[in-house]
Amino acid sequence: MSLLKVQVPEEGYHQELISCQRACPVHTDARGYVRAIAAGDFEAAYLIARGPNPFASICGRICGAPCEAACRRGQVPRVDDDGNFVAHDRPVSIRALKRFACEQAGPEARPAAAVIDALQHHLPAVAADVEEMAALLKAGIDERIVKGTGEPIAIIGAGPAGLAAAHDLALLGFSPVVFELEPVAAGMLAVGVPAYRLPRELIAQEVAVIEALGVEIRCGVKVGRDVTFGELQRDYKAILIAVGAKSSRGLGLPGESGPGVFGGVDILRAVSLGESLELGSDMVVIGGGNVAYDVARTVLRQIAADTARTAARLAGTSRVRLVSLEGLEEMPADTVEIMEGDEEGVERLNGWGPLEIKRGADGKVTGVVFRRCLRVYDENKRFSPLYDDGDLKTVECNTVLLAVGQAPALKFLGEAEPQIEMLRPGWPKVDPKTLATSLEGVFAAGDLAHGTRLLIDAVASGKAAARSMYHYLTGHKLQAEAVSAHLVLERYQRERGYESLRRVAVPVIHPEERLEHPDNVVESGYTCTEAMREASRCLDCGVAPVFDGVRCVLCGGCVDVCPTQCLKIVPLAALESDEKLEAAIAATLGGEIEYDENSAILKDEDRCIRCALCAMRCPAEAISMERVTFSTEWRCA
Repeated sequence: MSLLKVQVPEEGYHQELISCQRACPVHTDARGYVRAIAAGDFEAAYLIARGPNPFASICGRICGAPCEAACRRGQVPRVDDDGNFVAHDRPVSIRALKRFACEQAGPEARPAAAVIDALQHHLPAVAADVEEMAALLKAGIDERIVKGTGEPIAIIGAGPAGLAAAHDLALLGFSPVVFELEPVAAGMLAVGVPAYRLPRELIAQEVAVIEALGVEIRCGVKVGRDVTFGELQRDYKAILIAVGAKSSRGLGLPGESGPGVFGGVDILRAVSLGESLELGSDMVVIGGGNVAYDVARTVLRQIAADTARTAARLAGTSRVRLVSLEGLEEMPADTVEIMEGDEEGVERLNGWGPLEIKRGADGKVTGVVFRRCLRVYDENKRFSPLYDDGDLKTVECNTVLLAVGQAPALKFLGEAEPQIEMLRPGWPKVDPKTLATSLEGVFAAGDLAHGTRLLIDAVASGKAAARSMYHYLTGHKLQAEAVSAHLVLERYQRERGYESLRRVAVPVIHPEERLEHPDNVVESGYTCTEAMREASRCLDCGVAPVFDGVRCVLCGGCVDVCPTQCLKIVPLAALESDEKLEAAIAATLGGEIEYDENSAILKDEDRCIRCALCAMRCPAEAISMERVTFSTEWRCA
């Protein structure tokens, strides 16, 4: 019989259990704000969500939600009445709950000044974890960090990375000035994400809070035209390049150059800014990711748009087909994007790779030739498409929209003295830890530093760049000290029936209503009742049953009462031994250990639902429910 391998809890173990927070690139305490919603404390929920994330309201609408992918609720097995495994439960709808909290107490509900006042004066009292904004403010007041004295910093790009950096630099005592090419702030959030997903007024409200901290944003300014990079080097103490990847990539297909072929992000930008583009009536979108669906669904909305409105300048559209290399199960687009695209009328062709764009004698697009894609990735999960050149398909159309990737536009760097070292054409070499480029005082963040990732990754990158720039300008490193505490919960209890609640679907408007106007927001969001019900599904992973091995009499009552069978008693001889396990056993039993005569209680963390039945059942009071809390203090190292 094989021995059981076990993990002995060490320092930081319980913090690791809060998987949603660990998965978030900015370490948002999702558990904290979700449980606050369940308790009806919406103000606290917003403050916790906003603490480390200057784009909490926007993330509540469009975040890729790595926290949900890591949510422990999604790992809990569901069983039938006979105890047989049926399926795993579904994760808590964390993103939609963040939106709900922000709608109750964020910039959607009150002026920017009121939001900042709440964050500055109330956050430390309500946030048990990572109250970063308040912690930075408090650290400055307590003189635990050396703050800047208003030194000017130039930031090129007002996207999530640039604005997140500006936000934190303002808190740290600097005077950031953000230069944005577009006529509006927020970068691709404003010109790349469709309004049906992200309302434009919400973006403005979120940006207003950042501006209220003292950040200056200059829109409609092109570096290299209106101001040279050399002038920025002369007038500013440091520069952050956070331009993002806003240029559409081509595929180099025969027939690609010429009228009737557009980049996907160019289409999204044109629609967002109300610009006119001459599109045909039969469109093919090439790509299988979220941007491809944004493009397809945006163009589809022009079908029903009133031609008298600005948003209807893309006139005459009648058919939209999306063609991807990947099969349905492999598509990188979010499942909800695929489902909603299907509902709205996007025609999907999976498993085809473009070979050539056909044009007529007049030069106009007449169709695209595709070949069957047999495999997208090789056995090592690397992108390595395999095609059947004998299986071709021609899809007739008069417009082709390419959504197959993006690249940055960095022509202005040609003015830099000396030249910035490039990793490859169009991408500067960036130190992965400091985000510094090869040019003194010049840093990079966001897509430019890491490649295209999620919105929340860009925010994390901007915040990391701000800390590196702080070190560069002051000579001091910011150091976060985590303070933890274990609190015994004497009267711990959960909502009635929480363990059997199924995930509450995020309400959406009907497909016909979505197409009535291009800006109609698809997700209508949770009501108060729905939000509290969904939030009550959270397992509250910051709480855990703690066992006192000295008191335990190994009666097995906890094992018998556990509804998810996460506990079991085994002889010590059945465990795979190592130094940590032996030390833990010796600390409990002392002396020479008889492995055949002693037993241990094992706990499967993925199955535990924090119901406390084991603690209630224990006759020896050897089990207590304890909450582990974490707080952050900033200091200069």
